[in-house]
Amino acid sequence: MDSSEWDSVMQYISESSPDFPSPRPVAELAGIPLPSQHPALQMLTPPCSENSPSSDQQDEAPQQSSNAIVSVSTTFHPGANLLQITPDLILLSSDGVFFYVHTTQVLSMSNNHFNGMLSPTAVKAKTRDDLGLVLPLPEAATVLNIVLHAVYELSCAHYHPGIDTLIVAVDAMPTYGLRPSVHIAPSTPLYSLILSQAPVQPINAYALAAAHDLYDLAVPVSSHLLSFVLHTLTDEAATRIGPVYLKRLFFLHLGRLEALKRLLLPPPHPHSPTADCDFTEQKKLTRAWALASAYLAWDARPGTRISGFQNHRSILNMVIHQSTRVS
Repeated sequence: MDSSEWDSVMQYISESSPDFPSPRPVAELAGIPLPSQHPALQMLTPPCSENSPSSDQQDEAPQQSSNAIVSVSTTFHPGANLLQITPDLILLSSDGVFFYVHTTQVLSMSNNHFNGMLSPTAVKAKTRDDLGLVLPLPEAATVLNIVLHAVYELSCAHYHPGIDTLIVAVDAMPTYGLRPSVHIAPSTPLYSLILSQAPVQPINAYALAAAHDLYDLAVPVSSHLLSFVLHTLTDEAATRIGPVYLKRLFFLHLGRLEALKRLLLPPPHPHSPTADCDFTEQKKLTRAWALASAYLAWDARPGTRISGFQNHRSILNMVIHQSTRVS
């Protein structure tokens, strides 16, 4: 931020917890002189773009226009008590939302010192007085919120993030040394959240799983791709999916059709001739079975449900009836 932007922000947050020392103004942190008095307000803003301001906030907006408004995460704020120690690290999203977190927790989950920003040298160079380290990040609050929930192994489902936001957040994890395979395992909250959003954009969710080699996620997501038309797959999506998972997707479609044909095409096993059904009658039934099963297999698709086969019942019965009447 430049000097004018620091001047417009008067403090990080009001005293939300008696155990946490009152933070100093941002402008003072930046070394910018402050006037003698500063009206300051705090707006606890959930980092979720889908939530619009309430009517009460909209009504108060004109009265607050001359005051500084600081947006702080409703989950990661000084009084959140996520750990038994006080936060010592402040992350600032690209859209101006502050996240109070713990250096020890972040470093325990990162394998590259949070993209090198929390290395001993960087911490010593950037720490300012008693406020700890303040790191501006290029991610938006909605994305950073998901990443930090994964760091603390918390569920962010109550924010209702969309699948597009989840994808951006997962793609950002390796940058900060967070392994998606660890944070999106079947027992994790983020795994369940992505899987619940998969029906909305299944091909994008599958591409996400493929890009990060999340096999345990790709398998259940692929069940929503049975009706996907393969020739509509874009070059960008195919590149992101990669050859291995793209082959698995194609074989999923082809394999289901082949399995259906193997089940339908073989005619019933012949039995010993009887007075009502001799060898000649069995040949008629075999011919009728072959005609009806070929019709069904030709019209079937990987995503065809049982109800779809039942819709052809009357036609198949007519085919078998007409075929058995041929001498």
